[in-house]
Amino acid sequence: MMKRLLLAFVMVAFAATAQAASDRLKPFLLSEVTSGDVAQVLSSVEQKLSEAGFDIVGSYSPYEGATILGVTSDALRSAAAQSEFGGYAVVQRVALTRLNGEVQVSYTNPTYMSHAYRMNSDLAEVTAALEQALGNAGAFGPDEGLTPEKVRKYHYMFGMPYFDDAIELAKHDSYEAAVAAVEKSLKETKGTSRAWRVDVPGKEETVFGVGMVKGKDGNKYADDPYIMSEIDFKDLRSTAHLPYEVLVSGNRVYTLPAEFRIAINFPDLKMMGSNSFMNIMETPDAVQELLTLGAGGKVETASFW
Repeated sequence: MMKRLLLAFVMVAFAATAQAASDRLKPFLLSEVTSGDVAQVLSSVEQKLSEAGFDIVGSYSPYEGATILGVTSDALRSAAAQSEFGGYAVVQRVALTRLNGEVQVSYTNPTYMSHAYRMNSDLAEVTAALEQALGNAGAFGPDEGLTPEKVRKYHYMFGMPYFDDAIELAKHDSYEAAVAAVEKSLKETKGTSRAWRVDVPGKEETVFGVGMVKGKDGNKYADDPYIMSEIDFKDLRSTAHLPYEVLVSGNRVYTLPAEFRIAINFPDLKMMGSNSFMNIMETPDAVQELLTLGAGGKVETASFW
């Protein structure tokens, strides 16, 4: 009898552990690792996305061997329109990364991002569509993953910002003026590039994908290649972390603090030591300064570090 009770207890515990693991989310999904030619793989990925109903809204190649596609869809636009600041998630990212003679194809996990950006929808339909189009060879990111509740309320540690601690980069006279200012300033600001722009239907809301390479005065702390060299070091690369979002909502322009924007995709990154937040400690202020200029605003920095 005792053996049966013990066996039953072990089975229940195992089932509970398995269920808990299945409920956990990771920020990225792997499509495949292939030895194919990058150009051919990219062409194949673009075709699969288009056939699945996704719109490719732009691309970004921050360093050699890395290409990120911005994709959206009717389902993403609809979900963004129904969520406060939903523009942050209206574009999902598909990345090709050449490493050690192979090409890794990966993409952001829409369901993870729906919780990170506190959407009213879990974007399950979008996740399923991307999996159908590109395949799903497994989620990756933090080893154990995070529960949806943890992602939705995420902050790296005590004193660090949450999703709703967004930074106001600039304020303009109107929504139209704000969008025009960002378009103009991104072209004029050294170190920023406009990867894509998507307008959220039915709202005065527009999201820009903004690349940062050799930021203001060559500041490496606002340089995507440098930042990624410090934080993206695992065998499976999280290239789809890039680029940053700059969001116009009404007449104001926002971005998410780097302390949140980086940590939500790298929640297991150490605070100190090699490949840690300590090595990019100046990044939050540097990124805020550069994106403020790119939004047509005045520079005022204040880091949570």
